Amino acid sequence: MAKLTTGKRRSSNNLLEVQNAAKTMFANIRFQSIDDPIKSIVITSTVPNEGKTTTMWYLAQAAATAGNRVLIVESDMRRRSIAKMLNLHSRYGIRAVLTGECPLDKAVMQTSVDGLYFLDAEPSIPNPADLLASKSMRNFHERLKGSYDYIIFDTPPVGTFVDAAVLGSITDGTILVVRPNSVRRAELLRAKEQLDSAGANIIGICSTFVEGTGSEYYYSYYTKEEDTSNAPAPVDAAPAPARPQVPDVPVKAVPTPKYPTPFGKHGAQ
Repeated sequence: MAKLTTGKRRSSNNLLEVQNAAKTMFANIRFQSIDDPIKSIVITSTVPNEGKTTTMWYLAQAAATAGNRVLIVESDMRRRSIAKMLNLHSRYGIRAVLTGECPLDKAVMQTSVDGLYFLDAEPSIPNPADLLASKSMRNFHERLKGSYDYIIFDTPPVGTFVDAAVLGSITDGTILVVRPNSVRRAELLRAKEQLDSAGANIIGICSTFVEGTGSEYYYSYYTKEEDTSNAPAPVDAAPAPARPQVPDVPVKAVPTPKYPTPFGKHGAQ
C-alpha cells in the first residue's frame, strides 16, 4: 500500500509541475506584447512524436482556466488525433465552415474544460496546404480572433509538411516544440528557416520530455492548507527548502507527466 500511495503522490506532483509550466508559458505569451497581443498561435514541431499535441492541450487548458474563451483548431488534417483524444466527434469541421456548408457555432464543440472549445477537421481533406493558404482561411482567422480570446492551431511537423508555415504566415505567433535527443540540429535549423521564410513569428521553443523535479516539497507546497498560526518555528527546526524558481523567459521546458490526463499512460503526440 505504501508503494501505491507514493506512486500516486509522485504522479500528482508531476502533473502539477506540467500544469505550472504550461501556465508560465501562457503568461510569457500573454505579456510578450502588451500593445499588440498574441491571440492566435500555431503549435508545430520538426518531426513526429515530439509532444506537440500534449503541449497544445496543456497550453489551451492554462489559457481557458485563466478565464479566457479559447478555441482549439485541428489543423493536422493528415493525422487527426484531437477528436479521439477528447472523445468529441462532430458531423462538421473546418472545411464545412470555410465553404459555408455549416455555421461556425454548429461545428464548434465544448470540451470538458469551461471556456475551452474545439473545431475538428473532416477526414481526407485534399490538399490541406491549399485550404489553409486560401483567402477564405485568412478571413476566417480574423473572424475567429473577434470571437475568441485565443485560438490555438495544432499543425503537422513543419519538417514534414508546409502546413505550419502556411498558417504561421497569418497567425500572431508560432511555437516550435522540440524533444531533446529526438531531432537533429540540422533538421531543427531547417524547420526554423522554413518558418522564417514564410514570415511566421516564432515566439518561442518549448522543450518536451524533460525530467521533472519529482520534489515532495513541490507537491506539499501546492496541496497543504494555509497555516494561520503565528507561532514561531522551533529553534532547532531545519530551514525549509527553497521554492523552485521558474525562469522568466519565452522558452519554457515542459516536464512530461507519467500519466498526463487526458492522454492516458503513453501520452499524445
